[in-house]
Amino acid sequence: MDSTETPPVPARNSRPPLAQAALGVGVLVQDGQGRILLGRHHSGTWELPGGKVDPTHESVAAAAVRELREETGLEADESEVRVFAMLHDVIHGINRVTMAARVTVGGGGAQVTEPHLISTWQWTRPEELPAPLFDPSAQILAAWRPDLGITHPPVHRLDIVTEGTQAETYTN
Repeated sequence: MDSTETPPVPARNSRPPLAQAALGVGVLVQDGQGRILLGRHHSGTWELPGGKVDPTHESVAAAAVRELREETGLEADESEVRVFAMLHDVIHGINRVTMAARVTVGGGGAQVTEPHLISTWQWTRPEELPAPLFDPSAQILAAWRPDLGITHPPVHRLDIVTEGTQAETYTN
C-alpha cells in the first residue's frame, strides 16, 4: 500500500459489545377481580414475580411465563403476556433494563416454590398495596398506574403500545 491509499475500514459491528446491562422482566399478575399478586421477600419487601431474561434463547414473554411458573406455580400462555413498558435505571453502576409485563390468570392459588426467597404470595387490590415495595416492582406498578402515587427511585420509562391496544393515560 502506498501513501495515497486509504487503509481498509473494519466491518461495523464485527465484534459483540461488552455486556453493559442486566435485562429482566417484572410480571404484573392480575386475577379476575383486578387484584395483583405480590410476594413477601425475606428481606421484608413486597415484590412482583420476575427475574432475568435468559440471554441465549428467551423472549421477554417467555421469560415472564417461566418466572411466573418457577416462582408461583401459576401457568400463563406467552400469547397472553402484554409488555407495556421498558424501564431503565442505574443501580451501583449497573444499567438495569426491566420490561414490565402484564398477564391475567384465571384462578388457582400461588404457591411458595422458592421458600428461601419468598415467604408468602398475596392477592392485593392496587389501591391497598403493602409497604415497603421492592424498588423495581414499585417502578413497574407506577408505570402501570401512575394515579396510585407510588414512591420509587428515578427511572426512565418508555411506554410500549402493541398493535390492537391503546395506550392508557392517567393523570394525577
